[in-house]
Amino acid sequence: MPNESVLFDLDSSGVATITLNRPDQLNTCSGDLLTRLGECYRRCDEDDAVRTVIVTGAGRAFCAGADMTEAAKTFDLSASGGFDDFSAAGIDFPAFKIRKLVIAAVNGHAIGIGMSLAMQCDLRIFASEGKYGIVQVRRGVMGDAYSHWTMVRLVGLARAAEIMLTGKTFRGDELERLGVANQIVPAADVLRTAREIATDSAIHAAPLSVAVSKRLLWESMELTAEQVEHRETELHKHIMTSPDAIEGPVAHMERRAPKWSLRVSNDWPDWPED
Repeated sequence: MPNESVLFDLDSSGVATITLNRPDQLNTCSGDLLTRLGECYRRCDEDDAVRTVIVTGAGRAFCAGADMTEAAKTFDLSASGGFDDFSAAGIDFPAFKIRKLVIAAVNGHAIGIGMSLAMQCDLRIFASEGKYGIVQVRRGVMGDAYSHWTMVRLVGLARAAEIMLTGKTFRGDELERLGVANQIVPAADVLRTAREIATDSAIHAAPLSVAVSKRLLWESMELTAEQVEHRETELHKHIMTSPDAIEGPVAHMERRAPKWSLRVSNDWPDWPED
């Protein structure tokens, strides 16, 4: 529904578009928005009709952080029962757990948890006009939504420290130096760029291959080279004997779009352990 805090759309090619939908508040995070976003993420993971995912914002911002309408009570949990049910995760099913390619189409400002949500995605397309930062240390708190885990993996310790320990806000043209953006384009081109990538992947990339590769990529920094080799070997044994491993080369040689038959929900392998 148009008045919901998060909108969901799935097109015929399998591209799901999730839109943060509080444009008058620059898509600042309310409890309802984060709950609804987590529900959409879980649906994308479970629904085989979803091949790729785009996350974007309505209006001129992606997400300007926490809702600070009542500034002094921004981080006050007393009204919601204190710390009993508190989690700094913000969202109960983060984007990096979705077994599909997830692209953040960051159409404008991404501040605080808004930037943290973008960093959970696999690819990030940023608007050159926006302002970006994980600014919580300047608000008397600290980065959340797994940002201490995602940032180091994506940009390294030195750049993660520059972003998170200074709490600075950066312009779009600084994102290339910081290493957080896959592409930086004008705001008017962000969603189109993301859709081109998402549609191409939805058609040409095998769903199960993407799913297992994504999980291994996100966990690889905690593994040794030998552990990665073991997982790659065991996962290849599962995939190489499948119909998709025949269809991929045949479709390529016949210069046509592949017809993938494996599904993440039905064909997910037993995950290799060391």
